[in-house]
Amino acid sequence: MAEFIADETEFNARLAEANILVVYCTAPWCGPCKLVTPSIDRLSAEYGDRAQIFKLDIEVNRPFAKQLGLRNIPVVLYFKAGEKVQTILGVKEYEEYNLALTNLLE
Repeated sequence: MAEFIADETEFNARLAEANILVVYCTAPWCGPCKLVTPSIDRLSAEYGDRAQIFKLDIEVNRPFAKQLGLRNIPVVLYFKAGEKVQTILGVKEYEEYNLALTNLLE
């Protein structure tokens, strides 16, 4: 199961150390997010040894969410070598999240 990033400081540390970082932006009150969570947890279970996969609660990190430019959730951000390379907005099938990640791992 993917763990939550506590704050911007932890995010920056993870971003600096990870070749591939996947950040799922969510909130407890977000209904559609509940549909995406199982896919992110599955990604974490399957690829946790090759990529860092975390959740970010935008409710607790509102200023940081604004800084990231988040306007809607759920959103999954993909980073490679410290740069954001892909954004998937809304509820998608597991295969779409998986494909984005496997493309980065190649």
